[in-house]
Amino acid sequence: MTKVEVPQINRVQKVELRPSDTALLIVDMQNDFVDPKGALFVPSSRNSVEPIRRLITKFREAGALVIYTQDWHMKDDPEFKIWGVHAVAGTWGAEIIDELKPEKDDITIKKYRYDAFFETPLDYVLRVKGIRNLVVVGTVANICVLHTAGSAALRWYNVVVPEDGISALTEFDQIAALRQIDFLYKGKITTSDGVVLTV
Repeated sequence: MTKVEVPQINRVQKVELRPSDTALLIVDMQNDFVDPKGALFVPSSRNSVEPIRRLITKFREAGALVIYTQDWHMKDDPEFKIWGVHAVAGTWGAEIIDELKPEKDDITIKKYRYDAFFETPLDYVLRVKGIRNLVVVGTVANICVLHTAGSAALRWYNVVVPEDGISALTEFDQIAALRQIDFLYKGKITTSDGVVLTV
């Protein structure tokens, strides 16, 4: 049996950010991934709901931008050959979970692939709003969270990932995502309480 040594993942206790140029990006916290009845339920996603909820409250109270992504697929989407049918447009499974429902001033981005920047208006929205820092949470850590965080970093956004706000299908997948965000994209790994919004 092969033994893999986990590389060092740098973590910071606190990240101070300005509300005016920072957004919270909540990736795919939808019924099909977070509800036990969902088509692609991620059991550990339930642990991230409360940290994400606290972050949403913190951002809204500071007047900072809150953005949701929704995996949003047509009925014959080729991705179903990989993952099976999930997050079909307009269905219960594609809706954001009730505990984290968007409010009227929040923005929702419907996405068709893992990367929330791919053929969506996300980059346009961030630039119009003057955003430089993205706090990324959600599921699944090594798939949509990682690809979105990486795509943000490649566009020179500063990426912050509170690790209690993300979830994956396995512990290996969670660690692998954090390793890539830290090592490859120079994102900052912290906790939900470690994200501090300052004027």
